[in-house]
Amino acid sequence: MSGAGGTAPHVVEGFYGVVELLSDGSVVRGDETTVMPTGPFPDVPDVEWKDAVYDAARGLKVRVYRPSPVTAGGGTTEGDNKLPVLVYFHGGGYCIGAYDHPMFHYRCQSFAAELPAVVLSVQYRRAPEHRLPAAVEDAAAFFSWLRRAQAGAEPWLVDSADLSRTFVSGVSAGANLAHHVVVQIASGKIELAAPARLAGYVLFSAFFGSEERVGTESDPPPDVSLTVEASDKLWRMALPVGATRDHPLANPFGPGSPSLEALPLPPALVVAPGQDVLRDHVLRYAARLKAMGKAVELAEFAGERHGFSCGQRSAATEELMRILKRFVGHGATLRLQLI
Repeated sequence: MSGAGGTAPHVVEGFYGVVELLSDGSVVRGDETTVMPTGPFPDVPDVEWKDAVYDAARGLKVRVYRPSPVTAGGGTTEGDNKLPVLVYFHGGGYCIGAYDHPMFHYRCQSFAAELPAVVLSVQYRRAPEHRLPAAVEDAAAFFSWLRRAQAGAEPWLVDSADLSRTFVSGVSAGANLAHHVVVQIASGKIELAAPARLAGYVLFSAFFGSEERVGTESDPPPDVSLTVEASDKLWRMALPVGATRDHPLANPFGPGSPSLEALPLPPALVVAPGQDVLRDHVLRYAARLKAMGKAVELAEFAGERHGFSCGQRSAATEELMRILKRFVGHGATLRLQLI
């Protein structure tokens, strides 16, 4: 027996045996492969990658990808042919997943090869051991590292990256995190050092929530990969203790959320899978930004499930890559117009 009263700790919140929060505050983790497939995901040819530590105190890493030795289309990564930068935050409801998980690793390799781009896949602390806003704090620490890295601390960025074309992206919880990062950059809470410039952001299957149920939560599409019950469990473990789904970190338009109206948000690409209980949250996000006069491109994929962008190559991921290439290329055009 354990504890002052002789009662063993019991599970107070759990996610299908993968993460269990116990009554004494401890956390037990199980096998994530039961809910996050490990493949097999093939290695993408002609892409090199390496890990760098961006926060030594917390042991947090970023995985850096770049095409090797030349970009797609035969150009080098020197001079005016340097590549755009795609910052990527992995998914997992803020509670599971990892920057080096096989499916995220495969997707980042694909981005590096096909855009082409320098891709920065960022590790962040996970809940419930580290509840929000821990992940947002880690993202701010990453951008502090990025300022040092562009000054010479990371040779691959110096050699290959055009930081004036930096895009922030993420899938699921990573898309939620990407939103908050962009808001903090736009409001000046996260600083980019010249020549770095935020050219746009991309939200794949964004993990948003609210106390009010949207239509696809009340009447879920068939064969979903993320259920309403699972989404609620993840939010209960990820948000600050006692917070509801109207917390600003879950609901960007909640009663306590900061207004986005006056912020100089960059262009957004919002990807909404049709078979996703969170689809109407994503559609509402895009619609609200458009109503504010923000530049938003909405890409809907009727037959796809939550997180499909991380899956094996398919007709849908091929179409998504074409849309993303056009969006990133448009960012390059805007840059040329500003020079």
